[in-house]
Amino acid sequence: MTDLRREFEQAAEDIQRLGTRPDNDTLLKLYALYKQGSEGDLRRAQPGFFDFVGTAKHAAWAKLNGVPEEEAMRRYIELVRQLLA
Repeated sequence: MTDLRREFEQAAEDIQRLGTRPDNDTLLKLYALYKQGSEGDLRRAQPGFFDFVGTAKHAAWAKLNGVPEEEAMRRYIELVRQLLA
């Protein structure tokens, strides 16, 4: 396992200890960066029209298509560090 992967997984654990819940935009960024860093480009069908949360998550992740997994991991780690500071 690479050092970057370890830092990424540690950041995913660390964010669980955040004292206050981030705003929805930040949560979507965290979700999208995590998914891009762990799974790569989005390959799932868009959720149904009335699945508002699922649609928002899908759109946030889709915006990151083409971003290398390593870059998404670095951006996720940095965002988590900012939130914990």
